[in-house]
Amino acid sequence: MEMTPRLGLPLLIAGQVQKELFHNEALATIDLLINGSVEGAPVTAPPPTPLLGTIYRIASAGATGAFAGREGLLAGYGVGGWRFVAPVEGMRLTERTTGVEAAFRNGAWTSGMLRASEVAVDGLKVLGPRTPAIADPAGGATADAQSRLALGQILAALRAHGLIAT
Repeated sequence: MEMTPRLGLPLLIAGQVQKELFHNEALATIDLLINGSVEGAPVTAPPPTPLLGTIYRIASAGATGAFAGREGLLAGYGVGGWRFVAPVEGMRLTERTTGVEAAFRNGAWTSGMLRASEVAVDGLKVLGPRTPAIADPAGGATADAQSRLALGQILAALRAHGLIAT
């Protein structure tokens, strides 16, 4: 059977018998993945009573039951039972339990990681590339403990947020 290169959807061929079965299989897989969401963190076993349309990430090891031998795949529950799909590079799904985005990168899922070169709010840049380290205040003719404390706290906050190097 010929399949699409990214999602492995079945292709129709000339003279094929029961084309509707292959077409419906492709539609069911698309339905699972477009604007998809997974129930949460990877699991090793299917839930006892899955709801139609739910998707689970199967853990990379130790899968049991209907998930046995399907480690690392996505499992979607539909009218015909479980449908399994291999994740592809760049795939993004939302985790229902947390609302966090999960992305498949370099052969593994990452959750809650935002990748951007800049963050803007109402068109105004609020975050950009990290700047070089700034030295802590260390001297001066007059020592001002309150100023040094305030500057130290500001620098600590900027470092904690990753906005400047340590």
